[in-house]
Amino acid sequence: MAELIIFDDGRGQMGPMDDLVPVFSLRTGGIRTYERIERALGQFVSGWWVDERHVTSWSASNTRPVNTLPSGSQLLCVNGRWSGCGSLPIPSPGHAVVDEENTVLAACLNPEQASHFFEHRDLPEGVESQSIAGLPIYRKAWDLLNWLSETLADDLEAEPFSPNAADRAECAGEHPVSIDDSSVVFPGVVFDTHAGPIFIGPDVTIRPNAVLVGPCWIARGSVISEGAVIRGNTVVGPHCRVGGEVGASIFQGWSNKVHDGYLGDSLVGQWVNIGAGTVTSNLLNTYGEISMRLEPTAPRQRSGRMFMGTLFGDHVKTAIGTRLMTGTVLGTGSMIATSTPPPSIVSRFAWLTDDGERRYRLDKFIDMVRLVMARRDQELAEAEEAVLVALHHSVSVDS
Repeated sequence: MAELIIFDDGRGQMGPMDDLVPVFSLRTGGIRTYERIERALGQFVSGWWVDERHVTSWSASNTRPVNTLPSGSQLLCVNGRWSGCGSLPIPSPGHAVVDEENTVLAACLNPEQASHFFEHRDLPEGVESQSIAGLPIYRKAWDLLNWLSETLADDLEAEPFSPNAADRAECAGEHPVSIDDSSVVFPGVVFDTHAGPIFIGPDVTIRPNAVLVGPCWIARGSVISEGAVIRGNTVVGPHCRVGGEVGASIFQGWSNKVHDGYLGDSLVGQWVNIGAGTVTSNLLNTYGEISMRLEPTAPRQRSGRMFMGTLFGDHVKTAIGTRLMTGTVLGTGSMIATSTPPPSIVSRFAWLTDDGERRYRLDKFIDMVRLVMARRDQELAEAEEAVLVALHHSVSVDS
């Protein structure tokens, strides 16, 4: 069997969502994309290939080689922008599978061919390619939401469901509910599974009178606030604290939205804090297609979506009562404290108040990150800090 390498080809337009991590490590359903790829292929990864900006941090958090080829004679190189759903044909040695845009989805290469592929980002001579269409590929950030119903259904189907949910909460609907034995469900909680299953991972706390509507996924260590309404197609990643009304959204992990306020059709990075009363608009008054700018200097692009909320980069903070308009993008490390809605695209490390915009000072930002993480008994790793410093420097140079 060829050894598996999952690679980030850098061609996805994810806005701030992949500033600090490779695209394949984003949570795109109940689990991260690379985990779903491993499950789909039936083998664990033997190595990774990532953009240079992610080499140090990804190496520090993984035991498998990063940007160094494994020792195998045949390497199955799989694009980390494939969702892991659908049927990806496995190429034979010296062959590749490409999509309708000629993006390499998978290639079975010897080490010399693989070195050429990763250095030049194109297939070496002599490698034959087969074209397929229709696989779920993440090309733009909103594709994480476009394919969420499929990925979440796939992840829920792969989970062994426990039979004890009806003894622990009010359940309505024909789909199952799985509650880990270590989790706590308070009185008054209602699970509505008419539209899909509900998964409650380890060490989760569901506070009194919360309503959860399937399909949804609540990952390890998260807390759902009293009276929260968690609507279908919602993923709450590990160690989040979520309240108010949330629907059709993905929390990557370690983020807070404890208080009231609506969040819909949105992507929330890590270590985000959404202030009380923050609300997202996810539908234009005209009911038209939503256009977005994923980068401050990029043109607006049509998303093909009628419903689209906000993209929160990692470490974003919003003040109480913040109003976010349809299709807003908040750059990594930005701080929003305005009494009027912020612009639809906010630069990385922007500090926004009613007096205008200034750059978040690097030393102050790093101090804040350390403080926030310490409150959860976490520490900012040296490699993670280096990525933040490099990103801050690149933004300062560009501006």
